[in-house]
Amino acid sequence: MKPVYDPSQPNIARIYDCFLGGKDHFPVDRQAAARVIESAPYVPRLAVANRTFLRRVVRYLAQEAGIRQFLDIGSGLPTRQNVHEVAQAVTPDARVVYVDNDPLVLAHADALLATNPTTHAVGGDLRESGAILGQASTLLDFSQPIAVLLFAILHFFPDGGEHDPYRIVGTLTDSLASGSYVAISHLEPTPAMIEASHGYTAAEIAFRDRDRVLPFFAGTTLVEPGLVRLNEWRPDDFDAVYPSDHPDVPVWVLGGVGKKP
Repeated sequence: MKPVYDPSQPNIARIYDCFLGGKDHFPVDRQAAARVIESAPYVPRLAVANRTFLRRVVRYLAQEAGIRQFLDIGSGLPTRQNVHEVAQAVTPDARVVYVDNDPLVLAHADALLATNPTTHAVGGDLRESGAILGQASTLLDFSQPIAVLLFAILHFFPDGGEHDPYRIVGTLTDSLASGSYVAISHLEPTPAMIEASHGYTAAEIAFRDRDRVLPFFAGTTLVEPGLVRLNEWRPDDFDAVYPSDHPDVPVWVLGGVGKKP
């Protein structure tokens, strides 16, 4: 699916950038973010929690699991603590492929990665997982373990139909070698989250509870502590970059990491 660049329409990646306090967005994105924050002022904290979850997961995969290849689908705009920065701080030659369908994201990523020979950004849409795998296979070795990262993207895909997310994730998992990992974060259907979604116009949100998120990990074994709220997944005592992530603060987003046997 060819990316469409339209600054007159709010964009998921750019709204997320607003929530994280970034600068790569347009007035229409700020307006969309403001509508959400007006009804649910805690939403930026959830975006922060998702970012700190990403950092902890990637550090675990690189440092403890020994993963040297990462495929980040729906990566969004480059910000602080990017996947390649975290992974390559542990293993300088770790290979990272970012995939996004927003040309603005790709332009920023290309500029950021111009001098990084082991990190690449490619255009792609999760709805066309086969095309993503085809591109990634020219940059990553699928005969060796790979970590597929699906952070805050699957809740934009409703069940069933041509682009059923369970089938899409199953295709990705089936393509991976033994010892690979799949990491996911996903919004919960709590009343607060459903209320927050009323001001969100960039895309429809498909909330799923724990029982409906678990099937995304089919074909893998969950790493401890399993599928939990993000700030319960191997929390740090303090995060110097995003200090608002704290185990005592409720975060209505589920996250987990599965290992393929």
